[in-house]
Amino acid sequence: MRALVTGGNGFLGAWLVRRLLVEGHSVRALVRPGSEPGALAELDVELARGDVTDAAGLPAAVRDRDVVFHLAGIRRAPRREDFFRVNAEGTRLLLEACAAHAPGLSRFVLCGSLAATGPSAVPRREEEPFAPREWYGESKAESERLTLSFAGRLPVTVARPTRILGPGDKENLLFFRLAAKGIHLAFGRQERPLSWVDVGDCARGMVLLAERPEAVGQAFFVASPDRTGIEGLQREVARALGVTTRTVNVPPAVLRGIGSIADVASRLLGRHLPINRKLAEQVLAPGWVCDPGKARRVLGFEARVGLAESVARSAAWYREVGWIPPAPSTK
Repeated sequence: MRALVTGGNGFLGAWLVRRLLVEGHSVRALVRPGSEPGALAELDVELARGDVTDAAGLPAAVRDRDVVFHLAGIRRAPRREDFFRVNAEGTRLLLEACAAHAPGLSRFVLCGSLAATGPSAVPRREEEPFAPREWYGESKAESERLTLSFAGRLPVTVARPTRILGPGDKENLLFFRLAAKGIHLAFGRQERPLSWVDVGDCARGMVLLAERPEAVGQAFFVASPDRTGIEGLQREVARALGVTTRTVNVPPAVLRGIGSIADVASRLLGRHLPINRKLAEQVLAPGWVCDPGKARRVLGFEARVGLAESVARSAAWYREVGWIPPAPSTK
């Protein structure tokens, strides 16, 4: 396989690149001009400088590739138009480049999101209509519509990962840092169910979508069959860190207010803060759960890594790179 991975220097992208290399595939990674290659600097990867929002550089990136994994996108932004410009319009430009300049393409794999289907305490299934509740989810729903609209021109498929955990993750880092300070956040009395997947399992699932002919023209949730919740995740984080935490209750209205203020601050400062409107809405949703049965039945995919293992690996990595304090001394 000769693969192009957009967003290859990101969290999931780097794990996917490693997986492809281990399996003996050739990898080209599309990396934005001026951005650091990150983990890719130590890997046998061809770097292509370009941006999915700039059509001029995409033909060279997709040329001579068998498979394109499209992971590039943004998860945090203070404006709705920012999400759509990158996540939706960027997808359209990449699809157009593939249709015009990659005649031998055997698969276009879009990294979608459970956020496109919207929150639910009842497991979502792939055939249900989109019902996103925030800007990120809206943009991912549009990127998936665009991808599947090319089904007559390209062999497309969509992976819909749930919340992804594992070494290198920044989306859940806040909970590790709070736990390290002895804080456990509570957002009301109810435990909101949450589907999740370890990053290694997610990367393996995406490779499977590129290889299995049954995947063409379809979308698949990529998730562990086990579920947790934001509070359950925090309890597991505390166990992994070996700390005792105290509960701090955050009223939903306060969290939404903080998220809105943070978005304004992000626009003024020109950088994305760890709290934002998107995170607030996701945390306060009644649940984020899906049924991973279709991927198991059609593709034979099953997640292998349990929550305790995934969180423990994350905690060890965060400590190793200095993102959270080292373990307390036992002396």
